[in-house]
Amino acid sequence: MGITVPRAFLESPRWWRGGDAWLAGLPDLVRVQCARWRLTVDGEPAHGSNALVVPVTRDGERFVLRLSPPGPDVAGQAGALRFWDGRGTVRLVEADTDAGVMLLERLSSASLSDVAVDEAVHVLGGVMRRLAVPAPDHVPSTAAAVAGRTAGMAGEWERLGRPFDEGILRLALDIGARLSRDAGSDAVNGDLHAAQVLRAHREPWLVVDPVLLRGDRAFDLGRVLWTRLDDMPGPDDVVRGFDIAVRAAGLERDHGRDWVLYRAVDYWLWGLGAGLTEDPYRCERLVSIFRS
Repeated sequence: MGITVPRAFLESPRWWRGGDAWLAGLPDLVRVQCARWRLTVDGEPAHGSNALVVPVTRDGERFVLRLSPPGPDVAGQAGALRFWDGRGTVRLVEADTDAGVMLLERLSSASLSDVAVDEAVHVLGGVMRRLAVPAPDHVPSTAAAVAGRTAGMAGEWERLGRPFDEGILRLALDIGARLSRDAGSDAVNGDLHAAQVLRAHREPWLVVDPVLLRGDRAFDLGRVLWTRLDDMPGPDDVVRGFDIAVRAAGLERDHGRDWVLYRAVDYWLWGLGAGLTEDPYRCERLVSIFRS
């Protein structure tokens, strides 16, 4: 049952500010969970930025153990997976949220990041539509998320030295005021992008690591675009990708444009504050294309 934690995971910037004890305990944690859930390790671990994924089997069925630092994010992901119960998402088999461990159906390692951008945004738009079932009342709303960010946006813009034209800020604030009034009731994945959708067997593509929100399915349309923006070299390519996603998601075009503009300005500011260098530029590109 022994595993070797990949060096790339151990040396990830994610752990520069802590996590040594959790990382050191991963081999023992895998052994404990395998014994508890009657699992056998049958492959080399893989990883993302925040989680180790270990291929395992039980009674001839193939699964993966997903291990990440315990905390509210793990409970939220497990709750989201239980809610969608395999509808467009990876299926949750077992969970020990206190330990930060989930047992999931096994998917391919290939993601939508590996396919042509037009196909990827079409699939992502379809995922938005597929996940948009009536949401539980207790989960956070997209309207509240917008209201919370909008309230501090002008101050953040000032603190960052007014990094873009004030007209862009005013546009985002006007759009945010509208989007925060009309919540909607759809279930929404608040972290949707190509790298989080993997090729599968039960369905062609399935979402991993979802964040369950209630509200407007167009919430992450901007992220769908800016995470693949480097594959869309010209404005016409970006607009085409936007139109493909909007049609697949069943969205009204002007409403989708509002969400792209608002989330792009929001993430532009957040990225600058966090010291990011590439995503703020991508968001600037989106704003320049959809503002006109």
